[in-house]
This record gives sequence, C-alpha cells and structure tokens, in this order.
Amino acid sequence: MSSVIHEHRTYLSDHPRLDAYNAAIQEAVRPGDVVLDLGCGTGILGLLACRAGASRVYAVDSTGMIEVARRLARDNGMNDRIVHLNEPSLQARLPERVDVVVCDQMSSFGIGAGVIDYMTDAHERFLKPGGILIPRQLTLEVAPVEMNDLRADVEFWGSAPAGFEFGSVRKLAVNNTYTAKYRDTQLLSSPLSAVTLDLSFRSPSAFTFAVSFDVRRTGTFEGIAGWFRAQLSSNAKMSNSPLDPHAIDRHAAFFPVERAVAVREGDVIDLEMHIIPRESVTTWKTRVCRRNTADANPEEIASFVNSTFNGMIVSREHLAKTRPTFRPKLTRRGEARAFALALCNGKRPLSEIEESLFDEYRDLFVRRDDAGVFVSEVVSRHTE
Repeated sequence: MSSVIHEHRTYLSDHPRLDAYNAAIQEAVRPGDVVLDLGCGTGILGLLACRAGASRVYAVDSTGMIEVARRLARDNGMNDRIVHLNEPSLQARLPERVDVVVCDQMSSFGIGAGVIDYMTDAHERFLKPGGILIPRQLTLEVAPVEMNDLRADVEFWGSAPAGFEFGSVRKLAVNNTYTAKYRDTQLLSSPLSAVTLDLSFRSPSAFTFAVSFDVRRTGTFEGIAGWFRAQLSSNAKMSNSPLDPHAIDRHAAFFPVERAVAVREGDVIDLEMHIIPRESVTTWKTRVCRRNTADANPEEIASFVNSTFNGMIVSREHLAKTRPTFRPKLTRRGEARAFALALCNGKRPLSEIEESLFDEYRDLFVRRDDAGVFVSEVVSRHTE
C-alpha cells in the first residue's frame, strides 16, 4: 500500500499537472453540473470539480484507493456531493448522465493506460449530448534519440551473468518498451506529431503512422522516444515532452532498435509504427538512410523491425490453451471457484459459503481460514 500512496504523492506534487487540470475543470464545469471522475485515485479531480461548482461527482476507481478518496472527500467537507463507486469504469453503471467526464489515465506514450477505451465508453454511456470530455484530444509525438543507459539494459543480456549464457533473453529485451526522462540534447532530430486522437469518437482498434526524420547532428541512433500532448479543454493543455517548459512529471516512452547505428547530419530515419492499444502490442519499423553526395539517392545503412509481440513472455502451456482445438476442463481449484459462485445467490451469508466450500474441498485448504481467503477473492471479483 505504501508504494501506491507514494505514487499518488508524486501525482499530487506534480504542479504543472494539477494546474492544467484545474484550469480545464474551471473552464468546463459550471455550477450545478454533474461530473464523472474516471480512475479517481485520491479523488483530487473530483474535489477540483466540486470547488468549480459541481453539484454531484461520481468518482470511480477499481482499487482500494477508493477508500482514500472517500476519506479525503469527508475531510474536505465534500462527501455529500461525491458518490464513490468501487468498480472498473467499463463495468460501472450510473443513475444519470453527466455534463463533464474527467480522466487522467495516460501512460508515458499517452495511450497505454486505457484512456482510449475509458473515454470512448464514457462518451457513449455516460455523457450528456453536448457534454465535455477532459481530455478531449491526444497527440502522440516521436523523435529518434540517443539513450545509452537503456541501451545498456538491453545489452546486459549478452554479458553472461555468473558465467552463464543469457543471450536468448536479449530478443525479449529489445522488443520491449521502456520509460525514460529525456534531455533535449539526446534528441537526434526535431520531434514530429505522429497522430492525433479525438477521444469523443470511437478510435480504431488499431492504427498506423509513418514519419521521416532529418538527423540534425552526429550521434548514435539507439531508439525512438515517444510522448504525448493532451488537449484538456479549449485553453488548457499538458504534456510530458522534454521540450515543454511546463512538462508534467511523467516519464516518456523508449522503443529500442536492434542495434545502435552511428548517424550524422543529413541522414534520414524513417519510422513506421503500428499500435493495437487494447492488446498492448506496438510494432516499430525503422530505417536509416544516408546521402553520400548531394546528388545521390539515399543509401540504406540499417533497418530494423521490433514488436512488443516478440517481447511477450508466454509459457508453452499457456499458449497451448489458446488453440481453437483445445478442450478446456476445470481444475480442482476451478471446480471450487464454480462451487463458491453457485452458492452466491444472495441468500447465504459469507460464513456459510466458506464453511460449505471447506467441507467440500478439504483437499485444497489446510485451514478454514484458507477457504475464507479463497471465497473472499471470488466474492470481491464476481458479486455485488
């Protein structure tokens, strides 16, 4: 729990983030408005909405942080206007539509924390016609970079720790994404806006963009940096760009290439990126070209294809169970789960369900308390 509290402390200490959201909320929320705060965490955005005049806020969070949000709403005298819902937003049900939806589920590259699905769903199911989304638009920006320390993380797997061969793990490492804080001196080219997503429309399940960078200095091309710019409201914006003097305190993304490539001014780096946000799959194709003379066609000196799909760690046993021909059969613990769920009919108390499960599946549980923990997990996930 302490690490979660620390995480939220960093969010609250991020003054550019808070200032941007406060400005957007002050601009969007009118006295008497109803507001939905998705993934509320401490509930700070809901508190800001109340300060702006919201008559009611629905604060939704699927984690235990909902209790912190409840406590803070009470401590700040706003618990009479904030309704807390402890469930995933995609499963939530509201008794009314809202005037404003506010959310900060943006990852290092903007899209990795589910903001597209959350905001699209909220727009369709919860927002009144003509209502306002915060953020309303998300732009992804990219640039080629030098990143020696993260390159070292990839190359570590060829160093034979304790004298053993670990080189096969490098393929996984070079096909993963990382997070980093960049300095503008690490950029090999000016960044480019790759794609802009309007969160008020249902985004495609996958999208592709292609850009070309003109290398502006001698250096070593080690990967692609990615960050976001969020249009929170008509006048309020925020970004984690290293070039933004008011950048929020959030790491950007790093997409490594297969090997480092020496580049010089005038070289061209082509990037094509294909993203499937819901599956957390990103493929990035890079090509480095050089003009040896002013009149010559660019010569390709390196090209790479990387994908997080190739960086996934999946056991052969798990993979076998995804085949269409696989015929699943419940394990003993699966049978116990089904047994417990069948008893959750709204008539039996929890103690009776635990006792029945323990009697029926003594081979799985050493103590009755163990059965109680099992039932609690089932109940918390699948009942209301």
